Amino acid sequence: MSATGFSAAAVEGGFADPVLDAQAAFHALMQAMARPGTVQPLAVEAGPPQPPAPMTPGLAAVALTLADPDTPVWLSPALATPAIKAWLAFHCGCPVVDDLGTAAFVFADTAEAVPDMAALSAGTQEYPDRGATLVLAVAALEGGPALTLEGPGIDGSTALAPCGLAEDFVAQRAANRALFPRGADLILVSGMQAVALPRSTVVTRRELQEAV
Repeated sequence: MSATGFSAAAVEGGFADPVLDAQAAFHALMQAMARPGTVQPLAVEAGPPQPPAPMTPGLAAVALTLADPDTPVWLSPALATPAIKAWLAFHCGCPVVDDLGTAAFVFADTAEAVPDMAALSAGTQEYPDRGATLVLAVAALEGGPALTLEGPGIDGSTALAPCGLAEDFVAQRAANRALFPRGADLILVSGMQAVALPRSTVVTRRELQEAV
C-alpha cells in the first residue's frame, strides 16, 4: 500500500493529464448530449486511461470526467470488484452504492447486467436534473438493429444502430420518455467513442417506425 492507503493498481491508470484530458472528454460528452445520436471521440492526448479489468477505457474516461464525491455510482456485477472500487475511490472520490435507485451514475459492462431502466432514479418534478445517467458499454456503435432518433438537438431525425442493446430497449425507452422531464439519460460507449441519448430523445424502431 502507498502512503495514501491505496495500492499501486488503484493509483495508476488515470488520465495522464487529469485537467486537460478531463476537459477534452467533458467537451465530447457535452457535444454528445447536445447532439443526440452523433458519435463523439473521447480521445485524450496521452492515450486512454487504463483502469483495472474488466472496466473498459471508455467507461473509465466517462467516470474520470463526470464522477465525483457528490455523485453516487452503481456498478454492474462484473465491474463491482475491489480493484475497480479502489480505482474509482482514488481517482474520482465517488461513493459506490448497492442501491441502484440512489445512484447518479450507473456503469454497466453489458445491457443484460442492468435491471430495467425503470429502476434508475428518475429525479422529481421539482428536480428532474437528479435523474440518473446510465453509462453502458456496447460492442459497437454501428451494425446493430436500426433505430431512428428524433427530438431536441436533432435536425429532423437521425439513425443509430448500436450493437449490444437489450431486446426490450425500445420499450424501456418508451417508458422512460413518458416520464419527461423526469427520467434517466443514456451514454453508450464503445472503445473511446460515445453516443448520448438524453431522456428527451424519442427512439423509434426504424423498420417498423414504432414511435416510443
